[in-house]
Formats: sequence, C-alpha cells, structure tokens
Amino acid sequence: MTVAEQLPPIRRSRGLDRAFEILDYFRVQRKPMRPNEIAAHIGAPRSSVYELVNLLLKHGVLEYRGDDGQVFLGRKLYFLYSAYAEQFDPMRECESSLTRITEATRETSQLCMLDGNKYTVALMKEGIRPFRISSNVGEAIPIPWTASGRLLVSHMSDMEIRNFIPHEDFKLPSGTWLQPGVFIQQVRKASAEGYFTFDSIVDSFTHCFAVPVYEKDGKCFATLCLVAPKEDGAKNREMYLRSLMDVAIDLTQRLKTV
Repeated sequence: MTVAEQLPPIRRSRGLDRAFEILDYFRVQRKPMRPNEIAAHIGAPRSSVYELVNLLLKHGVLEYRGDDGQVFLGRKLYFLYSAYAEQFDPMRECESSLTRITEATRETSQLCMLDGNKYTVALMKEGIRPFRISSNVGEAIPIPWTASGRLLVSHMSDMEIRNFIPHEDFKLPSGTWLQPGVFIQQVRKASAEGYFTFDSIVDSFTHCFAVPVYEKDGKCFATLCLVAPKEDGAKNREMYLRSLMDVAIDLTQRLKTV
C-alpha cells in the first residue's frame, strides 16, 4: 500500500486538489518557480507544497529547470496529451477552422472556452496586423468581461449563472460594476440571436465578435471569435459575422462525427 493510499480519503482529496492547483498556477504563470514561491502565491503551507512538488517530480509531471531549485511542467504531461489526442482530438478540427476565418477576414481568430468559472482562449490564429490586439492563450479572464462569456453560460438558468460567476468578476477593468441582471439579459439575447458582439471591455480600441460551437446535446461548449479594431469591426460587421457563423456551423457538424 502506498503512502497516498494510507491517508484518509478527505486528506487524499485535498492533496489532489492542491496538486491541480499547483499545475494550474504554472499554466497561468508560464515560467519556472521554486516551491516556496509557489506556496506563497497560492496561499498553501510550504510543507505540503514541497511534499506535492516532490511527488510530481518523481512522476515526471514536474521537472527541474536551472540550478536554483526552480521547477516547471514536465514532459509527462505531453505524453498524456498524446495518448488523449489519439482517441479524441477536436482541437485539430478547430485549428483548421481558425485558419479559414483568419484567411477570410485577415483578423485574429480564437477558439474560446470555459476553464472552471473563468473564460480562456484555447487556440488562436494571428491576423496580419503587426501588433497584438488579443488575450494570451490560456489566460484566465472573468466571464462578464468577454463577448464569448454571454454564449458559454447560455445553457444555465439565471440562478445557476449567478451562483457560477464570482460576484467580484462583475467588476469591470474600468472599476464600474456590471449588474448580474443586465449580464443575464445579454446572455439570453445572445442565445436567441446566435452571436454576441461588443466593444472590448478589456481595451478601448477593439471590437469582439463571438458565435457558438455546439456539442451533440446542443450545449455551447466553445465559441469562435474575432478581435478587430473598432473601425474595421464596424465597417465589416456583416462579413465578419457571416464568416464566423459559416465556419461555426461547419465545425459543429464535423465535431459530431469525431
């Protein structure tokens, strides 16, 4: 019997939760760190973080980086993904869809999803512009800040939405508050129309377009998005929306057969 199997079930569960918290922290930070730095940032006891880091190192989930005790995500994660991709790899279909959108519009296209109770960009195809006007892949962003967020929670009831999104996430980057009731009205409108567009809340010069990609059960599990300068977004609005919708419909159909 291993040490982990000898622990009470609740303690094993908490240890597993903490291990995933460490892995998620690396995903967000995207740089090596020492265990004591990890503990300080996630608010965990240093002893438990050191214990879990050593366990993850042993199994190749984490690896040492440099000579000062820093660790980062390990190659074992790549091997696990490779096994996953052999059986189910919708991302391959999604990548070709983003290429089609960017070639048609010349703008940056994205595949966006929920990560827990946050929004994240899962894949991105850069447009032709020489400067970046979009979020980084994997960055966790409050759902109410995003066009996609209105579609990604559209399958939930009003109460489920209120319980799912942390109250503090309704505070916008400007410092003003978006009322949950207003957000829910936007969710229902987006669901009925099959898209949502608005001037970006995160920056002041872009316009965001989002359309849903559906699972077999009719739930929106992802969105296809465009991020464009406001002027171009207004001038090309109908063309951008049609390009997104055509590809989203095709992607939804293809994913049903994967």
